[in-house]
Amino acid sequence: MSDSKNDFLTRSPDFIARLKYRTAEEGGRSNPAYSGYRPHVKFSGKSELTSGQQKFINTDKVNPGETVDAGITLVWTDPFKSYLHESLEFGFYEGSVLIGTGIILQVLDKSLEKKFNTEL
Repeated sequence: MSDSKNDFLTRSPDFIARLKYRTAEEGGRSNPAYSGYRPHVKFSGKSELTSGQQKFINTDKVNPGETVDAGITLVWTDPFKSYLHESLEFGFYEGSVLIGTGIILQVLDKSLEKKFNTEL
C-alpha cells in the first residue's frame, strides 16, 4: 500500500478494533464522536504516532463512556509494518489528551500483521 497522506481516504480499513471512549470525568471527550473521526493513534511499544480514521460498525456515533467496534485506516503505515496483531492495545488522542483506548480484534492489511514464529 502507498503511504500518500491522502490515499487512506479510499483505502479499506487496516484493522478492526474495539474502542472505549473515555468520559469527560476520565479526561476524555465531552461530546460524541462520529464515524469518520480521525484522532491520533499510539500503539503500545512504539514511539511513532499517526492518525487513524475510525469508521464505526453498526452505528454513526459514539458517546463518551461508550464502547464501539470500528474499522481503522491509518494515515501513515510504514512504522507499523509487521507490527500489528490481535490483542495489541493502543491509545487514541486529541493532541496530547488521551480520549480513549483500543484493542485490535483483527488485522486486515497483511503487510501490517506481525508474524509469530510458531516453530518450537
